[in-house]
Amino acid sequence: MAAELTLEVYRYLPEQDAAPRMQAFTIPSAVVRNDWMVRDALIWVQEHLDSTLAFRHSCGEGVCGSDGLHINGRNQLACITRIAELKSPISIRPLPGMPVVRDLVVNMDGFWAGYREVEPWLQSSHPQTEREQRQSPEQREALDGLYECILCGCCTAACPSWWWNPDQYPGPAALLAATRFVADSRDDRAMERLDALDDPMKLFRCHSIMSCTQVCPKGLNPARAIGELRSRLLKGK
Repeated sequence: MAAELTLEVYRYLPEQDAAPRMQAFTIPSAVVRNDWMVRDALIWVQEHLDSTLAFRHSCGEGVCGSDGLHINGRNQLACITRIAELKSPISIRPLPGMPVVRDLVVNMDGFWAGYREVEPWLQSSHPQTEREQRQSPEQREALDGLYECILCGCCTAACPSWWWNPDQYPGPAALLAATRFVADSRDDRAMERLDALDDPMKLFRCHSIMSCTQVCPKGLNPARAIGELRSRLLKGK
């Protein structure tokens, strides 16, 4: 049988509260299951202890990326973070560096603005045809480790450069997406993309702290991708 579980959860309603607070919730041992994820515990609290607790979640399988949270000092997806592997009491806070809407829900407008800035879609000057644009196995393989991002925001919310300059620095998730299209053989705007990022507050604002890579729930390496962009840019000059 699992042990009694205590969650220390960040609570804040900006329109009403003078300041954030941490609220402790205790889940009886008879309820806790050994296979629970943090998402399961939050749902139980919401359904049985406090229906006003606000947090995002959807697929529950680490695919949609909606439930990124700061759990025991690390940005993680609540739906694939096992309770059994965490030290109790479990501290659950919203992703850092993003404005809090309510409790664990953050405003991700700044994150999406950085993502849109890199124009994350295929761009080609060639006329569109009804035939597919073929790639060799090697060309397709070049995209591995770049396209799998689920846009959860965990990496960007772990980046000090983004905390300090959210209006200017696109962030690691956006730059990972930029790398994906620069590397795509079907896109012929690689140099234009690189030129747009050639700025002290964009591509060169990354200080290679590696926080982004350490927290990615999909095991991707945004820091390496940013290094690849820099190398391509310098080689093209």
